[in-house]
Amino acid sequence: MNRFSQKVSNFHDDILQETQLGQMCGSKLLFRDRYEILRILGRGGFGVTFLAKNMSLPGNPLCVIKQLCPKVTKPKSWQRACVRFEKEAKTLGKLGTHSQIPMLLDYFETNGEFYLVQEYVRGLTIAREIRKNGSKNEAQVKQFLRELLPVLQYIHKNGVIHRDIKPHNLLRCDDDGRLVLIDFGAVKEELVKNSDGESKSATTNFVGTMGFAPPEQFSLRPVYASDIYAVGVTSLFLLTGKAPLEFDYDADTGEISWQTEVQISEHFAQVLTKMVKISLEERYKTAEDVMWDLGMESYLPTLSKCMTSQRLRATGDSNSEENPEGYISPVTRTAIAIREWREKLKQIQFKPPKPKI
Repeated sequence: MNRFSQKVSNFHDDILQETQLGQMCGSKLLFRDRYEILRILGRGGFGVTFLAKNMSLPGNPLCVIKQLCPKVTKPKSWQRACVRFEKEAKTLGKLGTHSQIPMLLDYFETNGEFYLVQEYVRGLTIAREIRKNGSKNEAQVKQFLRELLPVLQYIHKNGVIHRDIKPHNLLRCDDDGRLVLIDFGAVKEELVKNSDGESKSATTNFVGTMGFAPPEQFSLRPVYASDIYAVGVTSLFLLTGKAPLEFDYDADTGEISWQTEVQISEHFAQVLTKMVKISLEERYKTAEDVMWDLGMESYLPTLSKCMTSQRLRATGDSNSEENPEGYISPVTRTAIAIREWREKLKQIQFKPPKPKI
């Protein structure tokens, strides 16, 4: 038994025997005449991930090879799957220019299976980080959101929904400490759409992870706000160390009952509550909205002194008693905007639920 296969659990034994890359693990045989397969990194419902060396490049850099296994045998389905795979791979290639997304190095199809070759990021997943060091405090989770939300903003602006954000798909890079988002579900979903299965049920075609995915994703209708929900649930995991299915849920609304598990500021609690709302109408629509609310918190103490109980008129009416000069200073205008924002946030927070039909 070679030194790599000794580290592989029995859970992976079938992969070593049944897949071409598994049989090449630890040997000197080269896949596509360039990749030396070292070991299995992980497996899921849509394929297997291997660590490899590119022996054709100077220094033999490490890379990750993802073997996707679509359930396709019909010729027409296969043709559609090939087109979809190439399209989504090119999208990943474009996204990989961001420093917090692994770079796509190559993609190809061979022997009825699809392969993605990506940059290898050395580091621990957030899930392992929590298991190792324990849960994080409010300041640390806010910093986590400040790192992740701009990445979310970037992929959404490029028309991509990640679909599988969770602690296991977030890496803290050992080299420079950056947070890296991995394992996009978009390619998986496109391959599932072209499978030969006749069932159209959500359980058959669902792409995501139970607990981190919101209801609309189970209905196969993910939107940008679906990723925001997953980030919110991930934040709860960071604060508590508890997986989403370990929380209690409100029997009437289906909302996660997490508030009693943590001690955080009222404002941050409001932000997290809105991130994990079941209703799309009540949830944040964009990453920018979350970033704005997080950023506004630091201004609230300073501007609270500017918050008068009566709103100043902004019409420039020289006869106005509240504003006889018809002029509102920048600080006062900002205070008015903050007050309106807080009122809007309260209205959304305490909006009565729609009656059940």
